[in-house]
Amino acid sequence: MVKNWAKRFREGREDVSDDPRSGRPISILTVENIECVRQVIEDDPHSTYEDIIVKTDLSRGTIERIIHDHLKMRKVVSRWVAHQLTDEQKQKRLRICRQNLEKFRNGTWQLYDNITG
Repeated sequence: MVKNWAKRFREGREDVSDDPRSGRPISILTVENIECVRQVIEDDPHSTYEDIIVKTDLSRGTIERIIHDHLKMRKVVSRWVAHQLTDEQKQKRLRICRQNLEKFRNGTWQLYDNITG
């Protein structure tokens, strides 16, 4: 590696920045791109990476970074879901659990309550 750089400097190179590369440029993680991916997933939670690539024209790597690092989502049973719950979602789950516990203690809890509401 050092030999290669020494050779490049002998040949007239003046800095250590990378040369331009062929291929698709790395997409910048912008607020617009993040919101675009979020909107595609909200419109269709069953979207695949390929669907998102077609709709956003972003690379798979960029989409993966946006979904996992910025949106904090993961795929569960072929559906994108938030990896972290909001405070409102946590409170709703706590309320439902307490209601079920109270029904269980009173002897009125039944399985179909959880399925049908």
